[in-house]
Amino acid sequence: MTAQRVTEQVQDQRLELSNLDKVLYPAADFRKRDVIDYYRRAGPVMLPHLRDRAATLIRFPNGVDGGSFYEKDVSRHAPDWVPTARLVSGAQGRGRAVNHHVLIGELPTLVWTANLAALELHVPQWTVGPEDSRNCPDLLVFDLDPGDPATIVECCRAAELLREILTAEGLRAYPKTSGSKGLQLYCPVRTTRAERTSAYAKEIALRLEAEHPGELLAKMNRSARAGKVFLDWSQNNPAKTTVAPYSLRARSQPTVSTPVTWDEVRACREPEDLRFTSDQVLHRLDRDGDLLADLHENPHPL
Repeated sequence: MTAQRVTEQVQDQRLELSNLDKVLYPAADFRKRDVIDYYRRAGPVMLPHLRDRAATLIRFPNGVDGGSFYEKDVSRHAPDWVPTARLVSGAQGRGRAVNHHVLIGELPTLVWTANLAALELHVPQWTVGPEDSRNCPDLLVFDLDPGDPATIVECCRAAELLREILTAEGLRAYPKTSGSKGLQLYCPVRTTRAERTSAYAKEIALRLEAEHPGELLAKMNRSARAGKVFLDWSQNNPAKTTVAPYSLRARSQPTVSTPVTWDEVRACREPEDLRFTSDQVLHRLDRDGDLLADLHENPHPL
């Protein structure tokens, strides 16, 4: 791809790709063509974690230093072949806004979003059901967010504590970096109530805060977060989304929200130990495949 506007065949769709030389990560000289190439190559392992989930795009048309905007409704400009779900906003679908969320289930749609400079892709912990209904959550998530001067190293220690509790309750926990400062844990679950995962995660977070008040925080009190790890259970609210596995992040470098092993979590002693850029992630995929490949198998009932 050398021209600023080219037409490419991506599987069964012809896509017009534009502004390919635009620099989106200035500190890394990482251009839109590099973003598209990354998502094209990561697509086969990324798509199962996006499929049937109502995506929110965070677009950076002028690069990571040039401002951004959230896009939930793509109806204004999406081609006819791009699948969407018509969803009413709010946790229970009772809000005021109606959005046509893109459903990124196939590679052409993923490349289409990359061409929009949608560097970050965020999805909920539930899938879209028949006639654009909302299924109950199939994932439980903890978003571990360090308050300065704490780092992802402290998040790893918190993750180990969380894993002990979750394992004792019969859940399997899968770690991934946020691609920014923190760490996230996912557990496959089965429930018949949309609010159950949020309530369950809050119970666990409050329990850990009580046991480790000097290191962990479960309440959303920014003034108390210095040096502690915030156990953000609220990401389980059906109205909220979390950055998708393998999504780029809008940092100075093209870092990625990267699945990691528990051995890597235990061994982490410096923030750089769990910081991965797009090239490193592609190498990891070639070497290890998708560390989340069995994430949705055998969900645990809540």
